[in-house]
Formats: sequence, C-alpha cells, structure tokens
Amino acid sequence: MKFDSIDNQLKLISRGVEEIIPEEELKSKLEYSQKKGEPLNVKLGCDPSRPDLHVGHGVVLRKLNHFQKLGHQATLVIGDFTAMIGDPSGRNKTRPQLTLEEARENAKSYIDQASKILDIDKLKIVYNSDWLNTMNFSDVVRLASHYTVARMLERDDFTKRYQAETPISIHEFMYPLAQAMDSVELKSDVELGGTDQKFNLLVGRDLQREYDQAPQVIITMPLLEGTDGTDKMSKSYGNDIGFTDTPEDMYGKSMSIPDKLIKKYFILAADANDQTLIKVENELSDLTINPRDVKRALGREIVTLYYGKDKAFEAEKHFERVIVNKSEPEEIEELTLKSSKSLIDIISTAGLTKSKGEARRMVNQGAVRIDGEKVTDINLIVDKGSNIVIKVGKRRFIKIK
Repeated sequence: MKFDSIDNQLKLISRGVEEIIPEEELKSKLEYSQKKGEPLNVKLGCDPSRPDLHVGHGVVLRKLNHFQKLGHQATLVIGDFTAMIGDPSGRNKTRPQLTLEEARENAKSYIDQASKILDIDKLKIVYNSDWLNTMNFSDVVRLASHYTVARMLERDDFTKRYQAETPISIHEFMYPLAQAMDSVELKSDVELGGTDQKFNLLVGRDLQREYDQAPQVIITMPLLEGTDGTDKMSKSYGNDIGFTDTPEDMYGKSMSIPDKLIKKYFILAADANDQTLIKVENELSDLTINPRDVKRALGREIVTLYYGKDKAFEAEKHFERVIVNKSEPEEIEELTLKSSKSLIDIISTAGLTKSKGEARRMVNQGAVRIDGEKVTDINLIVDKGSNIVIKVGKRRFIKIK
C-alpha cells in the first residue's frame, strides 16, 4: 500500500492536537509503515455512557478520520465492559455504572452518529467485553499486579479525591487497567483520546511493555468548551451542539459562542485547514470586520460538515429571519388541540422543553411568548380552538390550530 509522505502525514495528524507522546516514535512508526506498506492500527475507545453525541465528541472522532484518510486502520473500541466500571476521569465522585445491555443499546446510536464523521465501511468496530468478560479472577489478579496503588494515586482526580477524603472504590482503579488491556489485545500502534484521558492512555503504554509489545503512541486532543465558553461541552450543562440537532439549531448555537472561541471552534469543530485558519486570523485582527461575520462563516462550516452546503445556507437564512429580524420561521410545526390544555403541558409534550420542570423555568425566566407577548403565568390554560404561535427561547416554535 502506498502512503503520502511522512511530512504530509504528520502535518494532518498534528492539526489541532494537544500532545503527541512521544512525537519521534510516531515518526518512526509512520516510516516503518511506509517501508512495509502496512497501515498503522489506530485505536479510539469510547464508553457509550450516553446515546447522544455532540461536536465535542467529534473532535477526537475527526482525528480518527484523519488517520482513515491517510490510509491507516481505524479501530473504534466500544467500551461496553468498561462502561460497567465507569470512567473516573475528571470525576469528583464514583460514576454510575451501566449494565452490559444498557451500554450495548447506547452503542447502536453511538455508531450511527459517529458515521457522520467516520468512514464506516473502512472502520473496524470491536467490543471490549469480548475479551474483558472472558477473564477469570486469576487473570484479573495478574493484571492488577502490573500496577501499584502509588502509581494510581499519581492521577490528578484520584489525588484530589483522596486528599478530600472522598471515597474511591477499588473497582475504579481497574478502569485504566481494563482500558490498557484493550491496547494489549489489539496491539495498537496509536491511541487517541481527550486530554482528560492522558493517564489512561499512558497506562496502555506501560501495560504493552509488560506484555512485550511495542508501546503505542498517544495523541491527545483538547477538550472543547461549550457554547457558554466556560465549561467543557456537555449535554448535562446544556451548552452542547448535538450531532442530531437540526441545521437551524446547529447554526444558531454556533452563533452563540463567545468571540474568544471562534478560532478554536474553526480548528476543532469545523476541521479548518491552514489556509482557512490564516484567513480567520486575519479577519479577527481586522478592526473593520465584525467578529459576528466570521462567526457566520463558522456556523456555515459546522452545519456543512453534518448536513451539506445547501442546508447550511438554509440554516443561515432561518437565523437571519427568526433571530436577527425576530420574525416567525417560514415553516412551523402545527399542533391541533382536542381539548383545552395547560401551556406547560403543551410545550413539554411538543418537545420544546425536555421536561415540565424546564417549561416552568422558561416561563419564569420570561423566555416563553405567545404571538410575540411574554407569558408570566405558569398556570395559563390554552383553550381549544386557539390560533396562536408559541415561542420558547430563541429558536423553538409551535403553532396551535
């Protein structure tokens, strides 16, 4: 198999990464791969703890896709077994454990959404329960003997919890070892992960040496802040741009990020190349150009990656009409009331909010309008036969017929 030059490969692989550990080993592996005409085995592990993905997850998935484009073998490890342990990375308490069945169910959605970025036809998908679930207790004891408690406590989140006298369950120590066994099982050349995964990835290198394997190279990707510009992107924080968001929501959320994150989003969320980044940097430093216009280009780029150019321009037109000019969208979902119903019930069952509790909060915050007028009464009843448009937040509408 013929590969691109080492310099060109390193250029793409290095785009947007936080660390390559160690970089010289990566170069050596690429040279050996080119000489032998054999692809590197590049591993990304994911615990399907939730069934929904956002563009923060897309950062490391896109890096795996870079390796695919370069002709290397991308392997997605579905951590259905490790999800039962619960990854302690960045946690100040024990993570809830999933059953094997829950993890497998979430994995179906995960793979489907990941296919928006990865070439599924060339992707190798494996489940780590296939080897971890077959280990007996002797195997587990032998595995645990390769690492000390002192080494485990070097981990930042464990150190903080230990000093704060917050409980650390013994099974949490097994997580990095279980993830490392994935690397041993697959004989991975490269493993990808977020910066919060660095400790786990390093354990993989150590364990491969114990099993007389060449240690994998580690590539860590930055964690992407959410639309609030403060916390890392997460569904729980409500600051995410989801893979399954509509093009309109995806564009609108992109427009809400703070200006300081525009360049970072171009790199990590929009997968911009060097030429695009130079243009963005020049525009952001030009005082005659409003950063909002640069952000519009960002919104189009992000939507294009997931839905194509046509949908991106439609989403921009929608944003201009609904958000900028505060007009109604051209198309609004309609709902016919068979009987009078409370406003809270309508907007929660119509999916404009995730729950009745959130619906009440939105009303209390003045974020709900009927025909343009702000609603303040959480007990408001909408009569059967009403012809109104309900707006929740900036982008969610329902027409009552």
